[in-house]
Amino acid sequence: MSVRTSPNWRNAVAFAHDLVAAAIAWIGAYLLRFNFEVPPEFARAMLVALLWVVPLQALVLSRSRMYRGLWRYASLADMRRIIASAFLGALLVATFVLLFHREGVPRSAIALYPILLVALMSGSRMLYRGWKEGYLSRATLDERKHVIILGAGNAAANLLRTVGRGGEWHFVGLLDDDAKKRGTDLYGVRVLGPLDDLPRLVERLGIEQAIVAMPGQAHAVRRRAVKLCNDAGVPALTVPSYEDLVAGRVRTSAVRRVELDDLLGRDPVKLDSEGLYEWLHGRVVMVTGAGGSIGEELCRQLVRFAPAKLLLFEASEFALYRIDQELRERHAQVNVVPLVGDVKNAARLDQVMGEHRPAVVFHAAAYKHVPLMEEENAWEAVRNNVLGTLRAGEAAVAHGVEKFVLVSTDKAVNPSSVMGASKRVAELVIASLGGAHTRFVAVRFGNVLGSTGSVIPRFRQQIAAGGPVTVTDRDVTRYFMSTSEAAQLVLQAGFMGAGGEVFMLDMGEPVKIADLARDMIRLSGFAEDDIRIVYTGLRPGEKLHEDLTGETERSLATAHPKVRIVRPAETSAFALAAVCAFLERDVAIDDDEVRRWLASLLPEYGPPGASLRAPDVERAPPVRLVGQH
Repeated sequence: MSVRTSPNWRNAVAFAHDLVAAAIAWIGAYLLRFNFEVPPEFARAMLVALLWVVPLQALVLSRSRMYRGLWRYASLADMRRIIASAFLGALLVATFVLLFHREGVPRSAIALYPILLVALMSGSRMLYRGWKEGYLSRATLDERKHVIILGAGNAAANLLRTVGRGGEWHFVGLLDDDAKKRGTDLYGVRVLGPLDDLPRLVERLGIEQAIVAMPGQAHAVRRRAVKLCNDAGVPALTVPSYEDLVAGRVRTSAVRRVELDDLLGRDPVKLDSEGLYEWLHGRVVMVTGAGGSIGEELCRQLVRFAPAKLLLFEASEFALYRIDQELRERHAQVNVVPLVGDVKNAARLDQVMGEHRPAVVFHAAAYKHVPLMEEENAWEAVRNNVLGTLRAGEAAVAHGVEKFVLVSTDKAVNPSSVMGASKRVAELVIASLGGAHTRFVAVRFGNVLGSTGSVIPRFRQQIAAGGPVTVTDRDVTRYFMSTSEAAQLVLQAGFMGAGGEVFMLDMGEPVKIADLARDMIRLSGFAEDDIRIVYTGLRPGEKLHEDLTGETERSLATAHPKVRIVRPAETSAFALAAVCAFLERDVAIDDDEVRRWLASLLPEYGPPGASLRAPDVERAPPVRLVGQH
């Protein structure tokens, strides 16, 4: 290993430097004491004393833990160690003088020695750091990118401390709306004014980059900061989101590009962590569809509460392998059990639940892509989403599962698609299964940012290809939330549910898909004129706007501000036996018949342009719903 790269060599050089500094400090103390005219007898005593001053100081330094870091990142912690080592060395020198060598050693020299040693050791480190970070070179300073930080809180301080002003960045100032911070300095960088001053400062300071460093602020504040950057024509970076920092996924200094989540995301979710821990800790928890967008995020959130065993039930081998490997690498202390299986397979579900005895089941397995399920795949959609839910629910009842949480969708409200209607029927299925022991809960929410098959990955691909970006309609809107927020609130709603409830997550304000496309174009570094947006018309089963509650439903607040409970105007009847008879047919059913069957169960279901005469299906006596929704 070379001297240049070996930490041992670097530490040896640093140690040797400090011993030389100790010798210079001792000689300097004499020079100052005698005004740079040291008498011969004291000069001889000074040189003789070096023979034991340096070894004593070496003994102290070797025990100081100062040689584990790099000089380029010298910090206050290093300064504390330097001061402690210098004064402890001076104390040992004074003790040695008192006992063995009183002549020729002035007391003032002993007092000056640690002060000079601290100055030499710390000063050389600061000079080295300044040189590495370009402080000592005006040419280097002029070549670096001028950067301003939006926000002057803890995140900005951590950014300045850990990233520093070296490399390719020169921090020219900070902006913050807190008037008390104006004119103050943060690690040598001045707070210049409020965020609104950004356009005025861009040209004056030659600002080429902005960093939004306010992960704990309300999302509206961060979105405004990014908009100010866009309006001023300054590329924006950001520090990690608050939820990423809390989850320990990244450090504040891991600056990254502004993503769509930063524009559409919402304020951090506050969970009843203590209640969730008591509910899930030490218990067996099962997630169906564990390899899907929501399923895998549920698994990531669940391991935080230390379940005794986490069962990953998934039909896709690759998706199961991926989430299994991730959890094993990051959470080796949790017993993760990967299980390949189809939720329509009653025998496999019976085997798994019988062997592992889960206390809680999160049922996230579903087909969710609206247009794909609408054409040529309607039969598979209802079998997977309805029959799969029925089989999983029956197995839960048979094996004493305490709580079964169905992951549903806002598309189940006044459904216009096969996918949405199938999820509404799935809600009715679990309501009819509720028994004395197993409690069933459904949780609805809207689109998830970046999930498989969603609009955002498609937009990214279209932008990467140079466009055009295809949007169905100028006015179409959707509700969005992050996968992390959705999974956390599913856990919270599952914990709150007593059985029979349908919960609706607070989705915030709807987002125009055309605006979303424009944001993605800008975030990709293009102007709006560089990438065309083409409007193609709504696809089969799609609505212009999604609903949060049905015509006969009402939404009520719960103890959690982001979770509401949905109740219908009155209890209806649901023919579970007829549903079973239809779904258990051995022959595939064509799309029109599937739609007519859904319409016979759901008066609110209205697919455009379809004949909804009810199919000829054997009817069984209706089963009354258990619990009020």
